[in-house]
Amino acid sequence: MSMRFAIIGCGVIGVQHAAAIAALPDRATLVLAVDPVVERARALGAEWTTSVEEALARPDIDAVAVCTPSGTHADLAVAALEAGKHVVIEKPLDVNVSAVARVAAAQKRAGRTVTVISQHRFDPSSQAVYRAIQDGRFGRITSGVASVAWWRGQDYYDSGAWRGTWELDGGGALMNQSIHTIDLLVWMLGEPVEVFAWSACLAHTGIEVEDTAVANVRFASGALGVIHGTTAAYPGLSARLQVHGSLGSAVIDNDALTYFGDAEVAGRSSVGAGSDPAALSDVHIEQYRDFLGAVEEGREPLVTVGEGGRTLGVVCAIYESVRSGRPVLL
Repeated sequence: MSMRFAIIGCGVIGVQHAAAIAALPDRATLVLAVDPVVERARALGAEWTTSVEEALARPDIDAVAVCTPSGTHADLAVAALEAGKHVVIEKPLDVNVSAVARVAAAQKRAGRTVTVISQHRFDPSSQAVYRAIQDGRFGRITSGVASVAWWRGQDYYDSGAWRGTWELDGGGALMNQSIHTIDLLVWMLGEPVEVFAWSACLAHTGIEVEDTAVANVRFASGALGVIHGTTAAYPGLSARLQVHGSLGSAVIDNDALTYFGDAEVAGRSSVGAGSDPAALSDVHIEQYRDFLGAVEEGREPLVTVGEGGRTLGVVCAIYESVRSGRPVLL
């Protein structure tokens, strides 16, 4: 039976979720769009409402996609779980690590499935590199670099009162833009145990958060990582992940596998999310496919609450290191 969805939050990312659902017509249906701005809710082409409570009370809704400002994610996810719905949470899970335990506890009580969007784990390039690491083809993993050199104009931050705030955005270039590449670094290198970081706001005004940050990460395996994230790299370059080991290395640049072991692979050139926040990949579809399979098969999805929480924990630890000027243990 097709899973019936409500999307809460019908901005840019809500539209992306609607497209992913529409791409799986035999398995998923968008029944209801929820947004306080009527025009945005109507634009998704489904039934619409401005009331979250009304949406969660409907028995014909099986699952909810939470696509609202980041600082509201956990509250909405918990409410949806308490209403008996499965939940897809757009990244990040929320803006502080205390939210992870709240969502996990609500999921356990409800017995429902939850996934946190980390769609780039489903890119063919990411899957190939992850499998190579798991199979030992790169030997001992020694280091990794996650670099997101993007650009967001001042108009981006001025477009919504929640953007660039600690309360609802939860951070800047790291929490909002770089978190996907950080997630890949953590997924591939394993358990992070310590971070040390610096950040600054160098090219934007009127925001509370960073537009540039760098951090060092130490992993339980002994591997070392570097994180660089910025929305102040005009005109917007690439999101790049490097993984290095004693027997091989790989580089993913703008989702394309540009180096693997000793074999050069041609990359691609395109205008992507480096300069345009609406230019997002379509691998949301693959994460929705995994989520639907998890519900149908009674298994965990690839990106669980715990996995999403671990990545969130790294970002929050970086911010704590910036505030304290000291290394932070995770």
